[in-house]
Amino acid sequence: MVVNGIIIVLAYLIGSIPSGLIVGKVFHGIDIRQHGSGNLGGTNTFRTLGVKAGLIVTIADILKGTLAVLLPLLFGSELHPLIVGIFAVVGHMYPLFAGFKGGKAVATSGGVLLGYAYPMFIIIFLAFFVCLYLTKYVSLSSILAGIVAVIYSLVIGDIPLIIVVSILAFFVIYRHRANIKRIINKTEPKIKWL
Repeated sequence: MVVNGIIIVLAYLIGSIPSGLIVGKVFHGIDIRQHGSGNLGGTNTFRTLGVKAGLIVTIADILKGTLAVLLPLLFGSELHPLIVGIFAVVGHMYPLFAGFKGGKAVATSGGVLLGYAYPMFIIIFLAFFVCLYLTKYVSLSSILAGIVAVIYSLVIGDIPLIIVVSILAFFVIYRHRANIKRIINKTEPKIKWL
């Protein structure tokens, strides 16, 4: 039980690492929370600091989820890796190290799936980029990726995966509720780099 508690706390702390804040302050002297959407995730980093910084932050946020999923294996615990992954995603959304105001759960959720079921990650990654290429909306692409993940988990029939993916998809959609309103009102900004 103690080991499981340590794993859960570590997962949350890993998720809490504010990649966007670190990259912005260390390499650009900018707090990205004071620019663009004010969000700490990859999308705002792309908009505020450019493609290179955006890619670094996105990859770092993905790896937070992947590392968290591997913690039970590293500690020799039987705790389900997907449960651990949820705590990393919560850490990403509500980071201890950034005033509990973080990202929108997309990249770190993807990292959880990369660590647990990489073929699923590849499929949702492709769905994300096809939608992004066609619509230029990161938010819509993120929501679609979440829906595709739920459908995939239902087809596979892995019960823990269905439950956790449904929770992660809920996080993603809930965190994008303002974006959904802007898409409907046609005021959501489109990317310009693709």
